[in-house]
Amino acid sequence: MTPTRVSIAAAGVAVLALLVIGLVQLHGSSSAPARPLRLSLAQMRAELASSPGPLAALHSQAVVNKWASWCVPCHSELGAFQRVSLALGQRVAFIGIDSGESRRGDGVSYLRSYPLSYPSYEDQSGQTGRAITDSSFTPVTVFYDRRGGQYIHQGPYPSEAKLEQDVKRYALGA
Repeated sequence: MTPTRVSIAAAGVAVLALLVIGLVQLHGSSSAPARPLRLSLAQMRAELASSPGPLAALHSQAVVNKWASWCVPCHSELGAFQRVSLALGQRVAFIGIDSGESRRGDGVSYLRSYPLSYPSYEDQSGQTGRAITDSSFTPVTVFYDRRGGQYIHQGPYPSEAKLEQDVKRYALGA
């Protein structure tokens, strides 16, 4: 597979993840269920091919962290995500999924006290988080590389150094 095709494949994975998040959020905010798009993965990739540089980077490699405000292990890794997203955020996109909150807005309230440098999307039902991370537990971190590869880390990160090492290894391919 050529490097261009690999980049497009990775972009497709990231776009698909964002599409799922968007569809779940639209479903939760609308009285009528949103109908799924009838586009192929190739059609979605073609639609996004001319994305601006910063957005194209998001399509090619990303770190997705599923967390919840009630999750004590999630609290323990928050500082590592804050620091590593600042250190490596110009090379890889970070995305949060606030998954399985008992009340709407709990995650937003939590993030007012402990802000993140990257977007975190509410997933109250937990369905999007399970679909992306292949797990109902929190925390879970999924790394996507430029070649379309995926690595899933179950459980909290014990240190900033370990998270940075995994971002470099699994998302940046270093």
